[in-house]
Amino acid sequence: MRLLHRRRPSVSGFGPHAIRVRPRSLHVGDGLCATLAISGYPRDVSPGWLEPLLTHPGRLDVSIHVDPVPSLVAADRLRKQLARLESGLRSDHEHGRLLDPGAEVAAEDAQELASRIARGQARLFRVSIYLTVHAATQDELDEACAQARALAGALLLDARPVAFRQLQGWVSSLPLAFDNLSASRTFDTPALAAAFPFTSPDLTTELGPTAVLYGANAASASLVAWDRFAQPNHNSAIIASSGAGKSYLAKLEALRSLYAGIEVAVIDPEDEYARLCTAVGGAYLHLGAPDVRLNPFDLPQEHRADGDPLTRRSLFLHTLVTVMLGEPLGNAARAALDRAILATYKQAGITFDPATWDEPPPLMRDLVAVLTDSGDPNAAEVAAGLSPYVTGSHRRLFDGHTTTRPDSHLIVFSLRDLPEELKAVGTLLTLDAVWRRVSNADDRRPRLVVVDEAWLLMQDPEGAKFLLRMAKAARKHWAGLSVVTQDAADLLGSEAGQAIIANSATQILLRQAPQAIDAITDAFRLSDGERHLLLSTERGTGLLAADAGASRVAFHVLASEQEHRLVTSSPQELAQYDEEDAL
Repeated sequence: MRLLHRRRPSVSGFGPHAIRVRPRSLHVGDGLCATLAISGYPRDVSPGWLEPLLTHPGRLDVSIHVDPVPSLVAADRLRKQLARLESGLRSDHEHGRLLDPGAEVAAEDAQELASRIARGQARLFRVSIYLTVHAATQDELDEACAQARALAGALLLDARPVAFRQLQGWVSSLPLAFDNLSASRTFDTPALAAAFPFTSPDLTTELGPTAVLYGANAASASLVAWDRFAQPNHNSAIIASSGAGKSYLAKLEALRSLYAGIEVAVIDPEDEYARLCTAVGGAYLHLGAPDVRLNPFDLPQEHRADGDPLTRRSLFLHTLVTVMLGEPLGNAARAALDRAILATYKQAGITFDPATWDEPPPLMRDLVAVLTDSGDPNAAEVAAGLSPYVTGSHRRLFDGHTTTRPDSHLIVFSLRDLPEELKAVGTLLTLDAVWRRVSNADDRRPRLVVVDEAWLLMQDPEGAKFLLRMAKAARKHWAGLSVVTQDAADLLGSEAGQAIIANSATQILLRQAPQAIDAITDAFRLSDGERHLLLSTERGTGLLAADAGASRVAFHVLASEQEHRLVTSSPQELAQYDEEDAL
C-alpha cells in the first residue's frame, strides 16, 4: 500500500490533499472510489446507447478517451486483420472443421469497414471508456461497483476492475485528457458518434457542424442538441403562451447559431435583441426612426443575372400595397395598381431593358401621383388608401430612398419605433430586405431568419402568404425560417399558417394557455401526458417535435450565466445588470 501526499498549494486548487492507494480501490479525501475499464462491447448499438450510464442514481464518473487513427495506419491494420481472419476460415475449411460464426461475422465487418475507409466514408478511432464509482465506505463501494457492472452488463458491456492500477484509472477518469490505462478498442465513425453519451436517444437524426444545443432532456441526464440544417427543410416554429420563454429560446438559438458560423437575421418587434446584438458586434437597424428607411421600389441585385427584377418588384409591391390598405383588392383595382407600378418605374427611366436597371428607383409618392393622375376611379381609390403613407402620419417610413443596407453576421431589424398600425408593414419590408440577402447566389452560407411575434404578420392574409412563400423557398437557399409566436390561433386558424407549420421540420411547443391547448392537441396530435406537460410545465420547459412528429423529446432550456445576461428580457434582471455595468 502506498500513501501519496501532496503539499498544500499556495493558492486554492482542486483535488484531495492525500490519496491512499489500494489494489482495488482508492481513498480519495473522505471517500473511496474504484475504476472499472470497459473491455467488451456489443456488435450493434443505437444512438445514445451510453445514456443509461448517465442516469445511474449513484455517483458514477464516465470518461471517454478518443484517439484518431491515421488513415494509412488504419488501412494497413485492417488488411492484416482481414488476412488473419480469412486465413483462419480457410484453414478450418481445409481441415473439415466447423466454421466459427464469430470469425465469419468479424471477417464480413472488417471487409465492409475497409471498403468504407478506402472510399473516405469512415475513419478509425481508438476509444477507451472508464467508469469510476464513488462511495463513503468499503461496503457501499462494493455494492456500487456491483450495480455499475450490472448496468454495464445490461448494455452488453464488460466492465472489469483495474486491479493494482487504480491510481492510473482514477487519473484517467479526471478531465485531464490523459489516458493512463490505454485499455482501448477500435471504433469507426458511426460507432463513435453513437457512443457520444450526451446525445438524446429520443432524437436519432445525425448532428452536423451547425448543430445547436437546446437544453437538457427532461426525462434523463442527456442533452438535447439539434441541427435544423440536417433536416428535410430548415424551418422551425416556436409556439408558446406569453411569458413561457419562447423569445428567450429564440435568442439563445440565434446566439449559439452564431457560434456555428450561421448568419442570423432577426425581425424584432419589441427591441429585445439589442443587448445581444451589441455584445456580438451585430448590425442594429431601428426601422421607423428618423432617417431610417427601406425603399420597396429598389430593384434586387441578386436576380439580375438569372431573372427579371422588375417583375419581381412589381409582384412584391402588390403584396405590400394590399397589406398597407388592410384589405384585399378587387380585380379592377389590382389591374389599375399593376399599370401604375410599371408606369411609375417608366417615369423613373426603368423599363424591362437591363441597361435601365441602375437608374435611381422611384418612391411611394411617385406611385400615388401616377394613380391619382390616371383618371381611373379604381386607381384613385387605391391612391386615397395610400395617402397616409405619403402625406399623412405614416409618411416617415416611405419618405425617401433606402438609407442603409446592413451587412453583418447578425442583423436585427427593430420595429419598436413603428406605431402598431405599421408593424405588419414594417415586418413585410424587413422580410423582403432579408430575403434579398438569403437569395443572393453569389454569397451562399447557412442563414437563419427569426421572425419574432409572427402573429403581427399572420393577421394579414397577404402577409401570411408572403411568409409561407419564404418558408417554402428558404431551403433552396440554405436558409431556415424560425417563426416565433404567442398566438397559436393565427397559425392554426388559417391555411397559410397550417402550411407554415407543415413546412417546419422542427416544431417546438412551450407552455400553452388553456384556451389554446385543444387546438394545439389536435394540430400536433399530443398524447394526454404531453398535453398535461404543456399546461403545467415551468417556464423554459417544452416539447421538441421532429420528423413530422415521429420523434419527440421534452427538454428544459439551459443557458450559461453570460448567455442568460444577453438573452433575458426580465425587467428586474435587466435593471440589475444595468446597475452592475454602471459601476
